[in-house]
Amino acid sequence: MMMMMMMMMMMMMMMMMMMMMMMMTTTTTTPTTTATTTMTTTTTMMMMMMMMMMMMMMMMMMMMMMMMMIMMMMMMIMMMMMIMLMMMMMMMIMMMMMMMMMMMMMMMMMMMMMMMMMMMMMMMMMMMMMMMMMMMMMLMMMMMMMMMMMMMMMMMLLLLLMMMMMMMLMMMMMMMMMMMMMMMIMMMMMMMMMMMMMMMMMMMTMMMMKKMMMMMMRMTMTTTTTVTTTMTMTMMMMMMMMMMMMMMMMMMMMMMMMMMTTTTTTPTTTATTTMTTTTTMMMMMMMMMMMMMMMMMMMMMMMMMMMMMMMMMKTAVERRLMHLALDE
Repeated sequence: MMMMMMMMMMMMMMMMMMMMMMMMTTTTTTPTTTATTTMTTTTTMMMMMMMMMMMMMMMMMMMMMMMMMIMMMMMMIMMMMMIMLMMMMMMMIMMMMMMMMMMMMMMMMMMMMMMMMMMMMMMMMMMMMMMMMMMMMMLMMMMMMMMMMMMMMMMMLLLLLMMMMMMMLMMMMMMMMMMMMMMMIMMMMMMMMMMMMMMMMMMMTMMMMKKMMMMMMRMTMTTTTTVTTTMTMTMMMMMMMMMMMMMMMMMMMMMMMMMMTTTTTTPTTTATTTMTTTTTMMMMMMMMMMMMMMMMMMMMMMMMMMMMMMMMMKTAVERRLMHLALDE
């Protein structure tokens, strides 16, 4: 609204000014005496001044109004804020009061309850004491008698139990020991057997190789053929060996598993079982190690064979060359 008013005012002022100017121009251009013209101009000027003043006044008034309005608004807001605050404060105080009251009430109630309880307890205690005194005398005698009897009985029972337990334990231990021993022996036997078999196999292979080598040397074949044949034969042998090894390993593993199961399923104490299992595990580990070693040995053998082949080839070639040279 204010803005609109201002705009209107401005427009009016502009209009006025325009009018004044027009008047001035008209007055000045008319063909009259100088005195009259001047007078008219002065009057117009005065009029203009008046108008200006009026406008200014109006503007001032408007400004004042605006200011007043703003002030009023501010005041109103302030007042509202104050009231709100006051209300809040009041509410807070009220709440506090209420809380206090509640607390007090609670405390009072608690106190009352406590008092009542105490009284009751006291009464009860008194009664109980009286009763107890009476009862105790009666019971004491009975208890003594009972205790004596019980002690005697218990001692006997305990002794018996102890004896039984000891016997059981001893038996268990013996059994376990026996089992362990048996297992160990079995394992050892198996190991020995395996070793023997391996050795035999090795020996056989070696012998075969030697024979083959000799044969090759003796025969008058080309180098390439000899090499190829030997290689193939060796490879075959190696493969066979490997297969055998694998089979052995499988057998071992199976045996181990069986042993483990047997040990675990026997109705013995936990400690013993664990011990047996651990031992079996150890055995298994040992077996694995052995297998690994064997494998390594095999690899080494293969390498050696290869080397031998190379050497053979070289020698054969040299010999042939020599022969050729001699012939020439």
